[in-house]
Amino acid sequence: MKIVLVGASGDIGKAVARELGQRHTVIPAGRNSGEIVDIRSLDSVRALLSRVGPIDAIVSTAGKSHFGPLASMGPAEFAIGLNDKLMGQVNLVIAGQSALADGGSITLTSGILSERPIRSGSGTSMVNGAIEAFVRAAAVELPRGLKINAVSPSLLIESEERYRGSFPGFKPVAAADVALAYVRSIEGGQTGQIYQVF
Repeated sequence: MKIVLVGASGDIGKAVARELGQRHTVIPAGRNSGEIVDIRSLDSVRALLSRVGPIDAIVSTAGKSHFGPLASMGPAEFAIGLNDKLMGQVNLVIAGQSALADGGSITLTSGILSERPIRSGSGTSMVNGAIEAFVRAAAVELPRGLKINAVSPSLLIESEERYRGSFPGFKPVAAADVALAYVRSIEGGQTGQIYQVF
């Protein structure tokens, strides 16, 4: 398969690229490396997919959201995750419908905070929950046998040091284990699924 991987330079993206690269052609993309794309812009996403030509799968491990105490969160802080992690990934679906081969797949990324919130994580919990609801709904309507799923990982072992103290009592997972959920989404037959790795 020919797979576009947005967010290929992050901890999860690197692990997904290693795993999928053993069997498929992986085209890395992101804001600062690989094929350059800003997923917040539908035009940028369409330009990326036009450049890389016919593809079999789109994977997103990209997207930012704002962490902060609820009392400090206003529309601008919530909008970071809404415009970036949520609508950025939705843009990949909007543009991807016409770029993917019949039976192709799209895999988005949510996260454990959709179900297990933490202090200062309300913006991310909101966005992750919205991504999962969108995936379930889009699966009902995608044409030509296209599949869509999301992977919901926990805190990574590889990034535990950066988030020390923010996830009390959470068991970190290895990025390599998370990568297997993306393989399941792409190479498996299911659609509308949320693959939890926690």
